[in-house]
Amino acid sequence: MRVSRSLTIKQMATVSGVAVVTILIFIVIQLFHFVQQRRIDYAQQMENVAHTVRQPLSQSVLKADIGQAERILNSLKPAGILARAEVVLPNGLQTLHTDFEPTKPVPKLIATIFELPVQITVPLYSVGPSNPKPLALLVLQADSWRVYQFILSALSTMVTTYLLLALILSVAISWCINKLIVRPLRRIAAELHDLPPQEAIGHQLALPARHRDDELGMLIRSYNHNQQVIETVHDEMRRLTTRVALTNLPNQTLFLALLEQHINAIADKDGFTLMVLRIETLQEANGVVADEQRDALTLTLLDKIRNCIDGQTLTGQLSDSDFVLLMKRATPVRAMRMARLLLLRLTQPVMLHEMQIRPSLSIGMATREDAHLSATELLSRAASAMMSARLEGKNQILFFDATMTERAHKRLTQEHDILQGLSDGQFALFLQPQIDMRSGQPVGAEVLLRMRQPDGSWSLPEDLIVSAEESGVIHALGRWVFEEACRVLAGWQKRGITLPLSVNISAVQLREPDRVAHLQTLIQQYQIAPGSLMLELTETAQVGEPALALRLLNDLQQAGVAVALDDFGMGYANLNWLSQFKSLPVSKLKMDRSFVSPLPEENAMVRIVAAIAEIMQLEVIAEGVETVEQRDWLLARGIHIGQGYLYAGALPIAEFERLYF
Repeated sequence: MRVSRSLTIKQMATVSGVAVVTILIFIVIQLFHFVQQRRIDYAQQMENVAHTVRQPLSQSVLKADIGQAERILNSLKPAGILARAEVVLPNGLQTLHTDFEPTKPVPKLIATIFELPVQITVPLYSVGPSNPKPLALLVLQADSWRVYQFILSALSTMVTTYLLLALILSVAISWCINKLIVRPLRRIAAELHDLPPQEAIGHQLALPARHRDDELGMLIRSYNHNQQVIETVHDEMRRLTTRVALTNLPNQTLFLALLEQHINAIADKDGFTLMVLRIETLQEANGVVADEQRDALTLTLLDKIRNCIDGQTLTGQLSDSDFVLLMKRATPVRAMRMARLLLLRLTQPVMLHEMQIRPSLSIGMATREDAHLSATELLSRAASAMMSARLEGKNQILFFDATMTERAHKRLTQEHDILQGLSDGQFALFLQPQIDMRSGQPVGAEVLLRMRQPDGSWSLPEDLIVSAEESGVIHALGRWVFEEACRVLAGWQKRGITLPLSVNISAVQLREPDRVAHLQTLIQQYQIAPGSLMLELTETAQVGEPALALRLLNDLQQAGVAVALDDFGMGYANLNWLSQFKSLPVSKLKMDRSFVSPLPEENAMVRIVAAIAEIMQLEVIAEGVETVEQRDWLLARGIHIGQGYLYAGALPIAEFERLYF
């Protein structure tokens, strides 16, 4: 293994560079200090010289003895450090000077940096106390070339000394770093480079004796720990691969790809539920039972899962004990029902080689509430809900949204109450008359479902129909309502009463595959006269594509069933609906009570509905007629059939027959 750029060279270059920069800074600082000290020494020497000649020079100046003054100045030439000596007046005018030998020039940069030349000024004696100003000034200037030579000498000495010191330090520090760090790292790199691939997983590095408590020791311990983790994960993945091969289920990667494909293929309005199951017993069996026994238990529980699901559910395996189910077109209530069924089946005792085991599990679910959620995010939500269920105890079921769990439990409770109520005769049909407001005579009746309450009264809980639709029991409830309505009609027709009976049907019921066949069977069984049974198609949901709606309603018409569009103007029953479904075989429109209640003050919507009905040649039934003023206004606009408390509310069948027959 060759290294293109050795770590030793890199760290030595780094140390040397740092040392050189540091020493250069130190040299500059120390050089300035030495030069400043030399300037102070020169100034002190010149002051001593000046004080020696000051007295005689002052006397010569006072006596105007120019010759004596020049001789005194010339006596300063042997001083050696002086380059200039002169006497100047206070105004700066030169009076006497001495000619020294010319000095060599100093570079301007050096002179500027170190403030050369060094010069002092000494005042000569004044005339007396009355005139304190000096008579003249003695100016002495040091030789700058001497200072310059000192600077060069000091600089060369310091550079040579300190660079040699930097070299020694760099070599010493680099040797220490190489000994303590580079060599151990080189040994580790060589060991890892020569490591055979088959020994890479689980490989451990030896911990050097002198590095147990430093960063290198921490690095080696972290490497060894990670290798242990990788070995554990590798063993787990190998074991999981064996399990996945055993169950023949998609693993997490494949399942996520299938889930993403399903998300991209379905429409935004189509919902689905993702369920994650953790079978705790499969986790607890690790190391307790033999692999063959554990495999047998896994296959047994998987068979139970497959027996509970339908062809619309995709199953995958996330780990030894975690399974995932994609329930297509499953509402939260249906998903909760499926989860309860799985919980019931999977927690039954299992005989495993003369050992009885009662499995326990935790179930988490997530729905596609946000169309922008990815497959990974949905699976993460379902797994999070499963972990929350696991924290609540054994055999728990939770949605990712806690409120959804509560709502699903409530819906399932209502589902049980509905089915139990049908079995115990807790449901009954009430009738509300539809009156020809011109004569006051009934021209039809609407079937209204009622349920016996604990206090003995009859009413319909507000969310019962919605709950029945979500849970799927609307089909059983609808079948019972239709059978009871046909029985009532058959009884009337035997008595010669031809009054038609209207029954509400939702789009969910209409899409039931055998709904039309069931109605045909009832009409033939009870010999119902054509047109006397009318279906009021409610607008809580759309029927579907126009072609599907047209086919279903045509089949109903051929079976002798009339169709009215209920709650016209609300929900999807609007102008856009009529534009799409104008070819539907609808014979009547029922005007929603919210349009009738503001009459006669606010009547714009009623006028619009009446105009549409006239254009489409449909009869209109006004719901919610409660006052005489409303009745009169509707009659004046050609709307003759009304239904509401002005005439009667929902009546038991016997009371209805007593009043109107």
